[in-house]
Amino acid sequence: MIMVKRADNFFNMQFITSSISTTLVLLLLGMVVFFVLSANNLSNYVRENIGFTVLVSDDMKEAEALKFQERLNAEAYVKESAYISKEQALKEQTEAMGTDPAEFLGYNPFTASIEIKLNAAYANSDSIAWIEKEILSNKKVMEVNYPQDLIDSVNRNIQRVSMFLIGLAALLTFISFALINNTIRLAVYSKRFLIHTMKLVGASWSFIRRPFLMRNLWVGVLAAMMADAVLLGLAYMLVKYEPQLIEIITPSTLLAVLASVFVFGVIITWMCAYISINKYLRMKAGELYYV
Repeated sequence: MIMVKRADNFFNMQFITSSISTTLVLLLLGMVVFFVLSANNLSNYVRENIGFTVLVSDDMKEAEALKFQERLNAEAYVKESAYISKEQALKEQTEAMGTDPAEFLGYNPFTASIEIKLNAAYANSDSIAWIEKEILSNKKVMEVNYPQDLIDSVNRNIQRVSMFLIGLAALLTFISFALINNTIRLAVYSKRFLIHTMKLVGASWSFIRRPFLMRNLWVGVLAAMMADAVLLGLAYMLVKYEPQLIEIITPSTLLAVLASVFVFGVIITWMCAYISINKYLRMKAGELYYV
């Protein structure tokens, strides 16, 4: 009977309401972390899909061009590349235009090329300028074409969005801390006279704190698990609706979001409980009536 009573006191309505309110706050925080990390993945995805074209001269035979492509693939800045022969370029343009330019020109006007996609870290103006200079050091490379304006615009917009999301994340982290702290402080407030009574009978501070800390630790664990379950369900629904989002909502991103929510939920509830309990442990009997 005593064990049942203790269990009932532990998982009472106050415990449930604290868990639900903490879950909502953690869910909000988790969504912000999710959007910040997903925005970073999106920026990398956009950068890595902005490629540039290396036009090679007719003096470079196909075998030599393929070896040159292999050397480029070994470079840290290359994510992937594709060799396009003169014949393939002519075929693609004929399909796109509906006419064969070689028929009225009498020769194939296109040159062989290597299409390159960069790793995200190198998709900026300074790095591309250096890469262009390095590629052009090969005398059989005619030209390097890339969308300079598009790259500058993408990087500029990504930087603005990143700063906004980081600021929003910091603001909501502070708000989340305040909301969870108020929830726990109200729960401890209702037990302030019990805390004082335990002090009067000689209980140590650590002994008094222990059940409150354990209770709020479990609130944090339960709330984090529920918030993680909702976030996992939302991510699954998004990927199921649009499978290509798996490039942005990666397993590593999702794991980082779930872990951050769990760690934040556990640490913040324990910390807030510790601070609130110490506040009432320091108070004298007369002060308890005026808080």
